[in-house]
Amino acid sequence: MSALAIGGLGLAALVVLIMLQVPIGFAMLIVGVAGFGLQAGWAPAFTLLASEPSGILASVDLATVPLFLLMGTFATAAGFSADIYNAAAALLGHRRGGLAYATIGACASFGAVCGSSTATAATFAKAALPEMLKRGYSPAFSTGTIAAGGTLKALIPPSIVMILYCIVAKTFIFDLFLAAVIPAVLAIALNLVAIAIMVRRDPASAPLGEVVPWPERWVALRHASPVLLLMVAVFAGLYSGIFTVNEAASVAAVLSLAFAVARGRMSWKAAVDGLRESASATAMIYVIIIGALVYTYFITLARVPEALIEAIGTLNMPPVAIIFVLLVAYLILGAVFDEISAMLITLPFVLPIIEKLGYDPVWWGIINVVVIELGMIIPPIGIIVFILHGMAPQIPMRTIYRGVAPFIAADLLLLALLALFPVISLWLPHLLAK
Repeated sequence: MSALAIGGLGLAALVVLIMLQVPIGFAMLIVGVAGFGLQAGWAPAFTLLASEPSGILASVDLATVPLFLLMGTFATAAGFSADIYNAAAALLGHRRGGLAYATIGACASFGAVCGSSTATAATFAKAALPEMLKRGYSPAFSTGTIAAGGTLKALIPPSIVMILYCIVAKTFIFDLFLAAVIPAVLAIALNLVAIAIMVRRDPASAPLGEVVPWPERWVALRHASPVLLLMVAVFAGLYSGIFTVNEAASVAAVLSLAFAVARGRMSWKAAVDGLRESASATAMIYVIIIGALVYTYFITLARVPEALIEAIGTLNMPPVAIIFVLLVAYLILGAVFDEISAMLITLPFVLPIIEKLGYDPVWWGIINVVVIELGMIIPPIGIIVFILHGMAPQIPMRTIYRGVAPFIAADLLLLALLALFPVISLWLPHLLAK
């Protein structure tokens, strides 16, 4: 049987298991062990069930995952999201679309101290949506802004998605964090431009608010200052080289806990619930990574990447055209799978092709993150859209999708720019490597 046929059968078996509601980590584990066993024997295959979990559990890089998750849990308990939003709204709320600008800025800031895009969107659905609707903002514009703000988390370090990519692709986490800085700034800027265009075309969707007196603005800024202190401590230490990624995660978790305790918002129940949620999410991520690595062994043993590279080599297409074909395929896959699953399933096939075409794996990691951002709001799945509808059931799904449409266009523009000009992502890592 040819390598491509083996790879196709393995992928089909994986899809069947996922459709049968088998968790993706276990599905990849089952297919990986079975495929490896049929090719190399069952004894080496079952050895993977011991070697891979022990290797992952001993991984220093993956230790950042529970720490960043704890940071997000403690930051939420400390009330950082409300403080950031209130400060931004006090400064910008009187401008046309000011609360929307404030929401994007607050989501980006909170995303830097929260480990989850869905948690960021859900948090601001509580903090920002009632205030926006109360001030006459249209439901579509309000929910679209919050959904777009939630997706920014995936591109703002520390990002769990980036860590997962680096573990499977065997690249340095810090390099990907550096590469994400300029694309993240560009993503925020494009979202702000989208808001400016929308409020200019439809001023009624974002009425002008009252001017907040400066004494009240200073109070709001003072309440938000712990968040800024946390961001400066973590990112200045990380990007200056004082902290490693693991040390930055540890400092962030401890500082978030300290602020929550100092504010009197960390009860024993909140602490236990936070630890339980972080442990549950960490266990799920570890299982997914173990499954992905075992699945990669099966694909590599079958020589599927080499066969794909040879097949693509016969195509009379420039590398950039192949990249855009892959991106279209990812967007279509996002209509069937959640995007993290699509990334982990396809990475063993796609990453060797990317490297053979002469592209940097760090650049492809940023591309993957942007595609995942899009998948969180693009129809028909759009997990963040589902979350917003669940928290505000009075707003129809079609209204939320109408609201996110301009932000989808902004993300597609960002994706095209990053694909055409890899230097946007790679300039900063290369500069600091000199």
